[in-house]
Amino acid sequence: MGGSGTPPPWRYVTASGLLVVLGVLWYAWWIVTGIGPAAVGYTLMPAGLVTAAAALRSMRRSVGLAPVAERFWGWLEAACYPLAAGYALLAVAAFRESPQLPAMPPVSAVLVGGGVLAAMWAVARVPVGVNSRADRGRQGLDRLIAFLGCVTVLWHFGIAPMLDAPQPWSGPAVATLMLSFGFAAGAITKVSYITGGPVDRAAVRLIGSTGLVAAAVAVFAAVPAFDGVIPAQAICLPVMPLLVALAARRQHGSAGARPRRGNVWLPYLAVLAVDLPLIELVVSPVAWDLREGETRLVVALAVVVTGLVTVRQYLSFRENSLLLAEKRASEARLRHEATHDPLTGLANRVLFRELLDEALAGPGATVLMIDMDDFKSVNDSLGHDAGDQLLIAFAEVLRSASGTDGTPARLAGDEFAILIDRPARGGDVAERLKQATTVPIGPHRLLVHVSAGLATAPGGAAATLLLRDADAAMYVAKQRGKANWVRYESGMEQSAQAHVQLGGDLREALAGGQLRVVYQPVVRLDDRRIVGVEALVRWEHPVQGTISPAEFIPAAEQTGLIVPVGRFVLRETCRQAAAWLAEFGPDALTRVAPNVSLRQLHDPDFEVDVRAALEDHALPADLLVLELTESASLRSPRVSRVLHRLHGTGVRLALDDFGTGESSLSLLRTFPADIVKLDESFVDGIERDEPGSTAVARAVFQLAGAFGLETIAEGVENEEQAERLLRLGYTLGQGHHLGRPMTGDEITTIVAAQRAGAAAA
Repeated sequence: MGGSGTPPPWRYVTASGLLVVLGVLWYAWWIVTGIGPAAVGYTLMPAGLVTAAAALRSMRRSVGLAPVAERFWGWLEAACYPLAAGYALLAVAAFRESPQLPAMPPVSAVLVGGGVLAAMWAVARVPVGVNSRADRGRQGLDRLIAFLGCVTVLWHFGIAPMLDAPQPWSGPAVATLMLSFGFAAGAITKVSYITGGPVDRAAVRLIGSTGLVAAAVAVFAAVPAFDGVIPAQAICLPVMPLLVALAARRQHGSAGARPRRGNVWLPYLAVLAVDLPLIELVVSPVAWDLREGETRLVVALAVVVTGLVTVRQYLSFRENSLLLAEKRASEARLRHEATHDPLTGLANRVLFRELLDEALAGPGATVLMIDMDDFKSVNDSLGHDAGDQLLIAFAEVLRSASGTDGTPARLAGDEFAILIDRPARGGDVAERLKQATTVPIGPHRLLVHVSAGLATAPGGAAATLLLRDADAAMYVAKQRGKANWVRYESGMEQSAQAHVQLGGDLREALAGGQLRVVYQPVVRLDDRRIVGVEALVRWEHPVQGTISPAEFIPAAEQTGLIVPVGRFVLRETCRQAAAWLAEFGPDALTRVAPNVSLRQLHDPDFEVDVRAALEDHALPADLLVLELTESASLRSPRVSRVLHRLHGTGVRLALDDFGTGESSLSLLRTFPADIVKLDESFVDGIERDEPGSTAVARAVFQLAGAFGLETIAEGVENEEQAERLLRLGYTLGQGHHLGRPMTGDEITTIVAAQRAGAAAA
């Protein structure tokens, strides 16, 4: 903590320093002249302690200390008073017994011992900034090693010489010095590990150094007779109060100990310290005339310190090994995260390209490019969580299909690939994948179809060309009806490039008026009168001529142009329907039915587009029928809300290709359908009374009737089919036999003829 603005206690440092100087000068005078009692040297220590206590008190009053620092310095100040009293009593004893070495009075020993214990308690309470149990354990071991190292040195070079001095010291004096040694060892090891806090680290170091003065006192004890005690009292001991005053001055101008790392070298220094007594014993076994027990103690302490250091090294080695293992695991985890898809765990595009480049640097590579058909409809209908679960399940399918023959990867979205190790196994992997996708997968038990393209390139080929070939083969597989795989053949990339070009041309077709709408009649099966039409889009390309919807509708879906294309068909259909209504009245045609794609249903402006088309042409809502392919997308909450709102305005909804999807019955119970259109696959062969077709056609008719829905049979190609459907109960049909797609003018001519015939009858 910083000072409060009062003058720093330099006067106490000066006073303490003068006492040290005075002690040196007095001893020099006394040793030369021999004038005066030797007991004068005993008076400097209590005088210095009083000065030190005053310095501590002044600092505590003038500095705003944190509670921890206040407690530390308060205990030290409290320690100075019994120390001063104890050494004052010793000085009195010295004057009484001089020139003999005074025996420390028991009361003096108690006071000095109490002061040292108070100082030890103060240092022990200073926090070292370690919180975790493991860190406290490691630091405790280090401090124990350092403490024992200090104790060994102080014992061998301090206590033992005192015990074997020519004129042995009294028991109380030895006890107090041993406490001082303990304080010195503890303080040194403690201050080395203070990493930060409100107590200045340098100040604590100065306090700890006071214990070392006791070692100097012990060294003087080895001097023959009692003359060595005099410089110890006059010169060495006054240094203690000076160190305390300096510590107070340091804390006065300090903001506390700055954070730093604790010492790690002290345990090793302790090993060197315990080696010094051993070396001294080896070189001069009788230098200090140690007793056998004292020698054994030195050796025992050296062994213990060495053993503890060995334990510390083992723990450090184990910790470093764990840290190294964690680092390697972290690096492996980061490497895995950088090279694998986080959702499926498959290799990502980066790793796939690395493996592909390695394979092409060798004998060659085979790639199976895979695309999930209609995956977007799962996200749109069931939500992205369901889509993620499906991708995870599909990743497991890829792993199973790949087996040991290849490495599966997720390249982007619903685009996957398998790098096959051996070209000869490419077809086997593709077939296994095709077979694996014939059963529902994932938590929602969804049936997934994929289109895949297989391509092979020799070593040295460009990876981009191989991927282009595989992608071209995949596109051809989509053109052939999806749920299939195709092996690349020369020239396939031209078809894919044409598909890309087709998307660009389609954008120009929208702007240039190249699209037109044709209408396929919906007729009554009994008298073959037209009652409605299905609106279909055609593209008259200025160069290529008429382009089949089977070619440009997939391109429109992939590019997103299906939304403006669908909007065009909707508005043109409503315009034509309004013209028929004005010319023939409401009874001539009862429905006009444009197809609606899944992309349109999820377009935020779809409902607005439908309402605007009706309003702009003043067309009754019940004349418009939106044909929707039966799909899980119709179960999307947002799509369902939009269709319910449109149905509420009078717009009718037809389920196209009914019977080919899943869960048709549950869909009819929740979806606001008005019309069910029997898929042409169940009309084909019905004239031959094929069990499958007839049974499904009958079941769909009965099911629709149970829900009060109208039915239309699609794909009627001959008269036998029409008659068979009529006998099953169907009243409306659609197909080339009943009427091919034609222009609006052609429909107008037919309807006019029908009305003329009806009028003539």
